[in-house]
Amino acid sequence: MGTPWWRNRTLVIVAGCLIAIVTFGTRTSFGLFTEPLSALRGWDRETFALAIAVQNLLWGLGQPFAGAIADRYGAGRVLAAGGAVYALGTALMATSTSPAALTLTGGVLIGLGLAGGSFTIVIAAFARLVPEDRRSWAMGLATAAGSMGQFLFAPLGQAFISRYGAATALVLLAGFVALVPVLAVSLSGRGADEQAEEPPESSRAALRRALGHPSYLLLTSGFFVCGFHIAFISTHLPPYLTDLGLSTSLAAWSLGLIGLFNVIGAYSAGVLGGTYPKRILLSGIYLGRGIAFTLFILLPATPLTVLIFAASIGLLWLSTVPLTSGLVALMFGTRHVGLLFGVVFLSHQVGAFVGVWLGGAVYSRTGAYDVMWLLCIALSVMAAVLHLPILERRAPRLAASPA
Repeated sequence: MGTPWWRNRTLVIVAGCLIAIVTFGTRTSFGLFTEPLSALRGWDRETFALAIAVQNLLWGLGQPFAGAIADRYGAGRVLAAGGAVYALGTALMATSTSPAALTLTGGVLIGLGLAGGSFTIVIAAFARLVPEDRRSWAMGLATAAGSMGQFLFAPLGQAFISRYGAATALVLLAGFVALVPVLAVSLSGRGADEQAEEPPESSRAALRRALGHPSYLLLTSGFFVCGFHIAFISTHLPPYLTDLGLSTSLAAWSLGLIGLFNVIGAYSAGVLGGTYPKRILLSGIYLGRGIAFTLFILLPATPLTVLIFAASIGLLWLSTVPLTSGLVALMFGTRHVGLLFGVVFLSHQVGAFVGVWLGGAVYSRTGAYDVMWLLCIALSVMAAVLHLPILERRAPRLAASPA
């Protein structure tokens, strides 16, 4: 029996990219709700930041488990279930009237939904679906699609807020996320296993091998910095700009511009990663972020400098993802790529938790974000150094235990 039409490789890639657009686009628009939702419910900024921090942490904690399930049973079921939980959490976030309810809906439910229904599972599916010589390209394409979602959903979310209010805007966004289970049908199945000729390896053994490999640990540590940067900027850049007297529409367009330019950055990183050393590209990306942060806080804040910063940081935004996930697949193959990239992504989300929560805490205590920008610069330099010693080759298998 031939492959069903909805499992055609082109449709699989299109469906995966649409999922990335919707899930990542909706997620990155949450920073726009910091001020209006806090004003509507009478919360301080730290309350909203805590809920988003919990969301990032739960996304990370759930990712290895979701990835392992996708490795075993296929990405389609995981994406469908995650998308349903994500949509439910977004809709219930609109009705949350207490900090505890906001943390449960916007934090726990959305975080767990993202673990199963986000572009990270799509990337794991593409890793198994696409031949190795095109894998970096496909991962870059999926990441670029997520960035296009940020470009589309940031101004869309702001338009919903301006016209209908924050609560109704969340319900409307939940309607888009509800499409994910439908799109996930095309990504069902496990795909090919490029390591079929090698002895089987359990998930536990694969994880033990990865955690004993120095290059994997360096990669995991560096991805913490990526999460710190992205979550801090996504959540706190809009209120930071309004604190400087700039308009809310400029804040929304800044997030959108980051997404638009990251379409270029992520896709280019995927293409370049197929030719040049991924570790060198990653080191350059993190160093470039540090330079962008430094110029942003030194130059006067005007609409022009804000948009230039958004464009430049957009080129470096998620361009780390195809390179990082590509290194995981290179080191360990695709049999357990969902689990092993999930662990690396957990580090990313721990960084995101720290970035979002610490940003809110620092602002509440100092009334400014100066300390956070300096910390972003220092972490950029650290990540650039961490990636240089990574070995770009297949990790050795552990020696068999004696009988």
